[in-house]
Amino acid sequence: MSVTNNIFLLADRYVDELAALQPMLATQMGVPGFDGQWGTQDPSGWQDIGALFKRTLSAIEALPPSELHREQFGRRVLKDHLSGRLDRIEHDHPLQDLNNIASPVQGFRETFDLMPKVGADDWELIASRLSSLHEAVAGYIESLSEGRRRGLVVARRQVEACVEQCRVNSGPGSFFYQLLAGVSDTQMSDALRSEVDTGAAAACSAYAHLANYLESEYLSDSVEADGVGLERYRTASRHFLLTEVDHEAAYHWAWQEVAALRKQMTEAGRQIDPVLGFQEIVQLLKTGADYVASSEAEFLSQMRQCQMDALDQLNGTVFDVPLPINQIDVQIAPPGATLGAYYIQPSEDFSRAGSVWYAKPTDTSVYPLFDEVTTAYHEGFPGHHLQIGVQMCLGDELTRAHRLAVWYDGYGEGWALYAERLMDELGFIDRPEYRFGLLCSQLMRACRVVIDIGMHLGLTIPEDVVFHPGETWTFDLAVEMLRDYGLMSPVDARSEVTRYLGWPAQAISYKVGEKFILDLRAQAEHETWFTLKEFHRRILSSGPVGLDHLKELILGSD
Repeated sequence: MSVTNNIFLLADRYVDELAALQPMLATQMGVPGFDGQWGTQDPSGWQDIGALFKRTLSAIEALPPSELHREQFGRRVLKDHLSGRLDRIEHDHPLQDLNNIASPVQGFRETFDLMPKVGADDWELIASRLSSLHEAVAGYIESLSEGRRRGLVVARRQVEACVEQCRVNSGPGSFFYQLLAGVSDTQMSDALRSEVDTGAAAACSAYAHLANYLESEYLSDSVEADGVGLERYRTASRHFLLTEVDHEAAYHWAWQEVAALRKQMTEAGRQIDPVLGFQEIVQLLKTGADYVASSEAEFLSQMRQCQMDALDQLNGTVFDVPLPINQIDVQIAPPGATLGAYYIQPSEDFSRAGSVWYAKPTDTSVYPLFDEVTTAYHEGFPGHHLQIGVQMCLGDELTRAHRLAVWYDGYGEGWALYAERLMDELGFIDRPEYRFGLLCSQLMRACRVVIDIGMHLGLTIPEDVVFHPGETWTFDLAVEMLRDYGLMSPVDARSEVTRYLGWPAQAISYKVGEKFILDLRAQAEHETWFTLKEFHRRILSSGPVGLDHLKELILGSD
C-alpha cells in the first residue's frame, strides 16, 4: 500500500523526515541513525521543519476517505499535532525559545543522558556530538538574535537562570568532564578516550560561548515583566490542553483546592505526631533518621523498589502492563539541571529502558522520602512510565508519529497526577508520612494553578483567603507560597516559580488534566462497560490526545 492512501505509512515517513531534521528529537524518540548529529538550529532550519509540517498536512488531506476507525483516528491525531507545531513556528516561538526548563539550553546537555554508552560505536557518536555542539549553539544564537531583531525577547529572569545553567555546564564540575567516569579501558581505545576528552572540552567551550552571548548581548534586550498576558496565555493553554479553559474560574477553583488541601494536611500531620506543630512536622520529615535515606544509593534503591512492588501487584488487576516495560531505571541527574524529577521515555525498540531522573542540589546529604514516594508513582509506575510505555507498544493501533512524537501535557501530566491519587485509593500510600507527602504534592499542583494564572494574567489574590489577601502577585510572594504551602526549600521554590514564568500555562496542565480525568471517570462509572481496569485501558490506549478528544473517546462519541 502506498503512502498516498494510508495514514500509518504516511506517519512512518513523517517520523523519518522529522528525525532527519531534528536529530535531538530523534534521540529522544529513540529513533536510531542520528545520534552523532545536531541538526540546524538557525531560522532556516525552522523554516524547513515548518515546510515538513505543511507537506504532511497536505498529504493527510489528500488521503482517500476511509471507514476504518484507526485510520480516521490516526488522521485526526496527526492533524492536531502538526497544526499545533506549525502554529508555534508561525508565531515565531523558536526565535524566543529560552527558559530555565524546556529550551535548547537544557536540551543540548540532556541529549547526552539519552545516548547509549556501551561500546566504542556509542562513544564515537558521543564524541561527534561533543565536538560539534558549538555549531548547534551557533545556530541557536542565530535564532535568538533574529528574535531580538524582531523585538521577540524573553524576561530577564529567564535569561539570568539560563546563564547560570550555562556556567555550570561550562565550569570545572561540568557534566561533560564526568562522562568518562567509570568507563573502563576495555570499552574504548586510548585514541577514542582522547577524542571524548577533547570533545568534552569543546562542549564546555560551547556552553561558555552561549553564556557569554546571553549575558553580554541578549540580557540588555530582555524585558523586566515576567507575565505574558491573557492573549499569549490563552494560546499557550490551548497548546498544552487542547480544550478551552475559563482561566479566572480555574484560578478561583484552585484557591478552593488550596484551602481544602491545607486542612487535610494539618489533619494528616496529627497522624504523624499529635504534639508537634506543622512546621516542626515538616522539619522532622526532612531530617529525622526514620524518614530519610542517608545516601544517594539508598534513595535510588527505595524509589526503584516501590515502583517494582506496585507493578508486580497491579499488573493484570488494575492495569495490563506490556512485557517490554516491566523494568524501569532510576537515576540522579547531573549537576546543572532544573531541580525536580522527570521521566525519559524508552527508545523505539526498547533497548533503552524508560527512566526516572531526580535533579537534586549538589550539596544534598540526606534524602527525605515522605514526598518522593508519590513522585515515584507520578514519574514512574503507574504514571508516565506506564502511560508512555503502553502507547509505545500499540503499533497496530497508533501511528508511529502518535507513539513517538505526539504529547499533550493536559493528558500526560493529568494522568500522572491521577496516578498519584489512584495509588492512595489502592492502599499504596500506606504510611502517615507518605499520605502527608501525597497531600503536599496535590497542594503544590494547586498552588501552581493560582501562581501561574495569577502572575501571567496579573490577577490579585482573593480577599477571602489567608495568604496575603487582596495583594498583587510578585515573584517573592509566589516563592513564599511554595515554601510555606508546598514545603519547598527556598532554592527549589525560586527555581520552580522561574519555571512557571518561563513556561506559561504548562504548570496548570497537571491539576486541570487530573480534574478532567476524574470527571471522566465519574461519568464513565454510569456506563455498563465500566470497570476500573477498563477505564484505565481506554485512557491509556488512546495515546496522547487533547482533552476534548479524550472525552469523545472515553464516552463513546469517537
